[in-house]
Amino acid sequence: MSKENTVRLISAEGFEFVIDYEAACVSNTIKNMLSSQGSFTESELGEIKFPEISTPILEKVCQYFYYKLRYTNSTHDIPPFDIAPEYALELLMASNYLDT
Repeated sequence: MSKENTVRLISAEGFEFVIDYEAACVSNTIKNMLSSQGSFTESELGEIKFPEISTPILEKVCQYFYYKLRYTNSTHDIPPFDIAPEYALELLMASNYLDT
């Protein structure tokens, strides 16, 4: 996987998640940040900082991106995407912001 095909998502605590560009673009917000015209840090460096999203929440978001890629347009049974109750509210707020 080359650097051009990956994106670094950085949590509030500074933890970095390196994921596939295609997976990151499941989020319309991230897709727009990475494809924006001009010399924005996000599009130039391929990294986005999320000072409001904690590490465990951003990790679950990244897992969801891959889940969504894998099962969109699937003709097989789709397994549930498990979410711990204690993360539900934070995940809802993050997904709303990320437009996923």
